[in-house]
Amino acid sequence: MVKSIMIQGAGSNVGKSMIVAGLCRAFSAKGLRVLPFKPQNMSNNAAVTSDGGEIGRAQAMQAMACGVEPLIDMNPVLLKPESDVGSQVIVQGERLTTVKARDYAKLKSTLMPRVLESFNRLAKEADLIIVEGAGSPAETNLREGDIANMGFAEAANIPVILVGDIDRGGVIAQIVGTHTILPTNDLSLIKGFMINKFRGDVSLFDGGLTEIIDRTGWISMGVVPWFSEAGYLPAEDSSDIKAKSGGSGFKIVVPRLSRIANFDDLDPLSADPNISVEIINSGHPLPLDADLILIPGSKSTIGDLNFFRLQGWDVDLAAHIRAGGQVLGICGGYQMLGREIIDNDGIEGPAGSYAGLGHLDVITQMHSEKRLAQVSGTDVASGASVSGYEIHIGQTFGADCDNFWLNMEGVNVGASSKNGRIQGCYIHGLFSSDEFRHVYLNRVGANIVQSNYSDKVELTLNALAKHMELHCDLDKLLEIASQN
Repeated sequence: MVKSIMIQGAGSNVGKSMIVAGLCRAFSAKGLRVLPFKPQNMSNNAAVTSDGGEIGRAQAMQAMACGVEPLIDMNPVLLKPESDVGSQVIVQGERLTTVKARDYAKLKSTLMPRVLESFNRLAKEADLIIVEGAGSPAETNLREGDIANMGFAEAANIPVILVGDIDRGGVIAQIVGTHTILPTNDLSLIKGFMINKFRGDVSLFDGGLTEIIDRTGWISMGVVPWFSEAGYLPAEDSSDIKAKSGGSGFKIVVPRLSRIANFDDLDPLSADPNISVEIINSGHPLPLDADLILIPGSKSTIGDLNFFRLQGWDVDLAAHIRAGGQVLGICGGYQMLGREIIDNDGIEGPAGSYAGLGHLDVITQMHSEKRLAQVSGTDVASGASVSGYEIHIGQTFGADCDNFWLNMEGVNVGASSKNGRIQGCYIHGLFSSDEFRHVYLNRVGANIVQSNYSDKVELTLNALAKHMELHCDLDKLLEIASQN
């Protein structure tokens, strides 16, 4: 029987994704066939899998930590927020429906068979499955029909380790409070706890560990110090996107859209020591000294087009272009740069036609069919190799598409203004291609030395695995995993 263990959080953003990735790499290094699993995820940072679906980007990163290709079964339910009250529901890689939060509460319990189906398929291929929870099991108001935390752990009979975030303060209350509020059946599944993001002398928390153990009876799996290199790994939550200063003074400015999606496009840029990536929040103007303005992907292009204008960023962008600045739009950002977005079927809201920013002579026609594909090809101007993925609805066409700048799978794609300073494409992940990134950035004036981003991610995962092995009781975790 496959061994399995579930990492749940005493709160949101306690570092579960990073903990799971580190454990995946550490146990894989010991010769085990390890696979990640997250029954339900909520994120607009998605990845396209080798079997043609979409899952949360964090599970794709965890698959990388295991040395395997990402599969739809690793994240059978993905919620992609489209508004403050509604999300698109992706089940086993494909869109099922779009629902409001209140209606999803009724839907989720019907998804457990699909979740267990995916888990059981993975179990046939693995020695160890490391499961990541979502949010916190202490949200007992969500317990009925739960598929993300204790509901899944109970259904699959998987032991749980609870992680607390000491960096936020109140970690003793996080752990002990969770113990206090959970029902007896759920408590029986929790076998231990772990403290994450500790800064300073770990021994100073010895008294805190004793307090938690005395009050809960749970075993301490370790105190994990702050992992400073975590920023090199893809963030799952858009609130984790950070600005980064670089040495060369070349500044890339990124407006934080309200429904920003697939923002890990920025990771290879932020990792380059010679590039400054500045994230602009709502209420702040796009700076005049930007060398490149990058408009990222969006889960709601029309909604974010309105949001963009409400911030006055359309005025700032026009000024940047008049001053000779460079602009790149990726996916939703590409659609926004065009003359018009036509949504006759009301896919993103009220049916109709919406004026774009008008900097590319293209029009986007929305339709319900979603394009999901891993793609590879070349940069037309240089021949540099590039790979990435497409995950979007809508087709874009128009005069500036004749000024294509990428050839993917033998098809000319992307659009450019006549002077080449404004470009757009649907390809996410293109900056992870080292040769292309170097060529593109130098073409827009960065003057950087080529670096290897993939190697940096691999080295970071190796360092994370060693970090977990040093500070966690891996033997005890594997022993607990064997108890299901």
